[in-house]
This record gives sequence, structure tokens and C-alpha cells, in this order.
Amino acid sequence: MRGASETRKNREKMVERQVASRGVRDHRVLSAMREVPRERFVGEEVVEFAYEDSALPIEAEQTISQPYVVAVMVEALGVGPDDRVLEVGAGSGYAAAVLSRIAHRVFGIERHQVLAESAQRALDQLGYDNVEIRHGDGTLGWEEEAPFDAILVSAGGAVPEALKEQLAPGGRMIIPVGEAGRTQQLVLMEKDAEGSFTERNLGAVRFVPLIGTVADRSGNGGPEGSGRAAGSGASTALDLMRRHAEPFESVDDVDLSAAVDRMAGRTTVLLGEASHGTSEFYRIRARLTRKLIERGEIDFVAVEADWPDAAQLDRWVRGIDRGPADVEPFQRFPRWMWANRETLDFLRWLREHNENIDDLDDRVGFFGLDLYSLHTSIEAVLRYLDDVDPETAQLARDRFGCLSPWEREPQVYGRLASMGRLEACEDKVLGILRDLLDKRIEYERDDGFRYMDAIQNTRLVANAERYYRAMYQGPTVSWNLRDQHMFDILEDLLTYHGPDASAAVWAHNSHLGDASATEMGGGGQHNVGQLCRERFGDACYAVGMGTHTGNVMASHDWGDAGEVMDVRPSLEGSYERLSHDVDAPAFFLPLREQAKDNGASKELRRALSGERLERAIGVIYRPATERMSHYFRAVLPRQFDEWIFFDRTEAVAPLAPPSEEESEEMPETYPFGV
Repeated sequence: MRGASETRKNREKMVERQVASRGVRDHRVLSAMREVPRERFVGEEVVEFAYEDSALPIEAEQTISQPYVVAVMVEALGVGPDDRVLEVGAGSGYAAAVLSRIAHRVFGIERHQVLAESAQRALDQLGYDNVEIRHGDGTLGWEEEAPFDAILVSAGGAVPEALKEQLAPGGRMIIPVGEAGRTQQLVLMEKDAEGSFTERNLGAVRFVPLIGTVADRSGNGGPEGSGRAAGSGASTALDLMRRHAEPFESVDDVDLSAAVDRMAGRTTVLLGEASHGTSEFYRIRARLTRKLIERGEIDFVAVEADWPDAAQLDRWVRGIDRGPADVEPFQRFPRWMWANRETLDFLRWLREHNENIDDLDDRVGFFGLDLYSLHTSIEAVLRYLDDVDPETAQLARDRFGCLSPWEREPQVYGRLASMGRLEACEDKVLGILRDLLDKRIEYERDDGFRYMDAIQNTRLVANAERYYRAMYQGPTVSWNLRDQHMFDILEDLLTYHGPDASAAVWAHNSHLGDASATEMGGGGQHNVGQLCRERFGDACYAVGMGTHTGNVMASHDWGDAGEVMDVRPSLEGSYERLSHDVDAPAFFLPLREQAKDNGASKELRRALSGERLERAIGVIYRPATERMSHYFRAVLPRQFDEWIFFDRTEAVAPLAPPSEEESEEMPETYPFGV
């Protein structure tokens, strides 16, 4: 009984936090979603995630839509208790179940027989006897049961004429419109008494493609992930990848000339990674960055790390004295993400490179873009103000006091503030930022870089405060806030370094590949890569990385100790498996069409433009639920300008405390502290 009670509580939380709090107001929709047990419509391996705000994998390599999207679509249809509803692309039956709690009759069509049968079985077991699911071609509709008062299409493509004809006068149809593999538009169509339609765009989404007789005839269908380019007799994606790949044996020996030529002349070179704990990703990224720096292409390196921690390393690589109050960097979880041998080797090289440059302002810096270091940043701002303006420092200390009790548990602050049980600290923190900006001229005159450091730390505190509150408004809100923060810091750094400045950015693929080319974009998320493309156009060059198998440094859960874990071989239907089939130890694959001879071909881009799975491992790795936890759908040539693949990879080497010899030489050779 306790299990059932806990499930009901989770369902109630899902409705409140993921649906009602985001604007869905129809009490019939909210009541239906509180009633329908979503866990009955997903596989056993992902039941624990049934009430997360995300799409989940089901049989036949399909997905069940995230709860919020289902709620938005059902509410937009305006279904009433006397309505007859058709759902095309019923999947596992969850949306049909929700509709059945509102409508008189629901008819669902699903092209995968295994899903149609399992959906009907789940509905029957729940006693939802006003729903009928059949296996068939949804693009043809269900003529013998027409007309329908409402039609919900749970797959994206063109609008089939059969569905328009089967919609009753005064009826409503909602359908994702657009090409498979791209962001689609959720369109609400209403049919008047004369048979004419009006349309309303409800926003961007991403659904699996609408496949069927009509879709195939119009060029929007065809087998998903077939790996064959458009046109009769076209080469397969694998053939084209083998033709255009630039193979190499090892990171240490690869000739980087062609790749660096492609990256040269850009404002931002975004160097991604498929995990935070893979040695090859760190080392190839470091080698590319070194070559770009040696050619005078890069003014600074910006990384997915907290500003104050990276600031310690920046002072070390640029030869700036560190004060006695400075903290040791990267002592918190996940320490191995930056405190590793691969990063240390690069930093030592960068320090040596900078020693040959006399002007400190011309030395290549190392900066952090992330926002998790709320209290470390508070301390940095107060140290700065204590030096330059003790009176303002005392005012800032009083205002920051609002956040002081939550130093160890900022998530608790976020939850209480988001629920209205605690006064939010936003206005007080923004007041400190305004004070700094008001005295900009005075502070900059004393030390321009220290002033910028204080501004960025204050901005981090302001955005971190918002971030911890946003965590309880759903993952999309908090994700967008975080990536917008990282992009804003990057823009500020470019501005500080001058009009012709350029940066190498190191972060996860999920932050640096264009989100609009992935299912993230369909869920309303944007990221640094998308914002850079929108801001800099062709002057942004995004590089993604992937692997087939090997091992990785990761944790099972947040805060756990890191360990070396085996990486499962990549899944069928993924870009990683396709890359593995190229049969090379490693390779570069240009994906952007360029005037130079080493650009990608249009044929290759077309062949890879069908949506496929792509793997992402962060600091957490859960092999038992890998498909759900670590794969998402993407269109690689729209996501990245270049793909670097390693068939087998090894874990990064975390830094142990320094040896006796290193301790004697610190801080000259060891920037990470003891």
C-alpha cells in the first residue's frame, strides 16, 4: 500500500510542478492526469522515471511524450464529455488514456503492432472501456468511425488530407507540422461549417516522424533511420562517412592541420565532449586549442566550470599573484571533471606559453562560465569590495546575509522561496550588482580586470539565486537560465578582450551542439551552441565528440565518489554505432559545407540528416537505464560543424594530492592546491 500511496503522491507532484505551474489551467485535463497512472504505459526498466518531466523510451524504439506536452495538446483541443476523439500515433496509449477520462469515445491508431497491442492491454486492465486502439496507417485515419470532434496527431510531418476530411465541422485538430529531424511547430487547426480551416501556432516541439501511405507519397515518411540519402541509388550514410572521414591512430600523433584550418578565423570555437570523464576528449580538445593559440587564433579559453575556481587557474597560467585568501579550486564534486591530469598538462603548457608574452593583457586566459559556486562567489565579491570600497562592502555583506543560512543547501533555499515560504533574495543581490555598475568608472580605474571579476561573481550569485528557485519550475526553465548565463559570461569576456577577440569553449556536447537540432529544442530548451550560432553565425564553429565503448570516470549518483566504469557499446540506430561501423580507431568528420576542399559534401549532410540517437554521459553514468538516461534524438549535421569520434576511450586520470616534490615546487608547477 505504501508503494501505491507514494506513486499517487509522485503523480500529484508531477501535475502540480510540471503541468499546472507552467500554465495548464483546464481542470478536466489536470484531473485526468492525476488519475491516469503513467507508470502503466512505460517499460519496467524506466518505471522509476515515470513522473519525470521528460519523454521516455517505449518499445519499437519509440517514446512516450513528456507529461507537459500531453497536457498542452489535450487542453488546446478543448475536448468535451460528448466528443469522439481520434489519436494518430497512439504509442503506448498514455495520451489516449488521458483523453478517455474527458471524452465520450477515443479511437487510437498505432503503426507498430507491438505497441498497439500493449496499449490496448494496459487500457483494458485499467478498465478504460471507452478506448479502442488498432494497428494501422494513421495517415489514412479511421474512416468507418468518422467524423471526429477532435483529432490529436502524436507524430510530426505534413497534414494528411484524410484527417482533414474526417474532422467534423466545428472540430479541432492538433498536429506537429514540419520535417522529421527538425524542430516542428505545434499547430491547432479548426474546421468551420463550410469546411475551411483556421490555424494557430502553439510553439516549437519535436516528435517522431509521421509515417504512412500518405506521408510516404508526400516525401515526409519512409523508414526512420534508414541511413540512405534522398534520391534513387544514393550512397548509404556509412559509405559516405567512410569516404569523408579523416582517420587517425592516436591523439598524440594526429596531424591537426586540416581540422585547425576549418576552425581558424572564428569568434567562437566550441569544443564539446560526450562525457565529463573521458581522457581522449580532453586531450584532443587540448591539442586543438594549443594549435589555435600558437596560430594566434584564440585570446582565451572558457570552460564549463565555476568562475571563481577557474579564476584561480587563470591567475596561475597568466602569472598573476594569488592572494592568501584565495580558495583552492575544484575541491567540490565532481572534482575529477577539471582536477585531472589531462587538464593539468594543458594548463602547464599554457603557463609556459604565456611566460613568453610580456604584456599580461595579451596572455591567454582561462575562465569559467558556470553558476554553481554561489557562496564562493559571494566571498570573492566581498574580498574585492573590502579592498576598494569598505563602506560598500559592509552594505553588500548585509544584503548577501539573506543567502548565508543556505550555504550548504542552496536547493533548500530554492524550494522554500519558490513555494513562497521564504522571501526571495533576488532584489537584494541585484542591488549589489547595481552598486558595482554605478561605480564602474571609479573601480575600473583602479584595476579593470579585478572589477570585471567582481561583476561576473556578482552576476553569478544573482543567476544562481534564480537558478535554485527555477529548479522547482521544471528542468526547462532552470536549463535555459543556466545556459543563458554561460553565454552572457562568454559575451562579456569577448567584449572585454576587444572587438576582434576569439574564444575556445570547452563544455559538454549538450551545451555546445545547437539545441534546435535535438529533442532538447523540441522541449523548449536552448543552449550555448544555439545562442552562439544565432549571435555569431558562421563565425561560430561547433565540434562534437563521441565514442563507441571503453571506460569513463563517473559516479552512480550525484555526490558519490567517482569511479572508472565500463561504457556499454553504443546502441543500434545511434550516430555512435554508425561511426563505429566506419571501422577506424578514430576520425575527424567535417559536417559544414565550406568553400575549401576539406568541407563536407551536400550528399553526406543529406545522408546524415535523418534523426538518430546520440549518447550523452555527464558526471553520472547509469548503464542499467542507458537508453533512457543517456540517449536523445538529434540531427548531427545541424547540431555540429564537425564530429570527432574515438572507437574506444579511457577514463581521465584524477589528480591525487601532490607528491612531496610537487609540494615543494608549488605554486610554480601545481595550480590545484593540496
